Amino acid sequence: MDYIKLKKDHNAQNIDMLTIPAPSKIIAENKDKPKIQTIKEELKISTQKHNSNLIAIIAHHDCAGTTKNKKGQIKDTKKAIKTIKKWGYNTKTIGLWVDKNWQAHKIK
Repeated sequence: MDYIKLKKDHNAQNIDMLTIPAPSKIIAENKDKPKIQTIKEELKISTQKHNSNLIAIIAHHDCAGTTKNKKGQIKDTKKAIKTIKKWGYNTKTIGLWVDKNWQAHKIK
């Protein structure tokens, strides 16, 4: 993943990485309340204390945190984006799919 390109393309000053298995699935399903709360708290720190202006939900081809295929992961990512936007962070939120060659593609 080209973080420098991501920063440049989105005029992002900082990149905080919040890494958990299958974040799209967790947020889209909204079942694991403790994990959801942790994600919200980490995003709050990133956006309010570190002034991050972009949230990128990233799904990838060999995710061990979900049994869903590409289509299912992209569906979850789109739902996760909508959910995060409702949380009220003053940021742009995007979804990315990382293929087997580790190339990132914006989810539309």
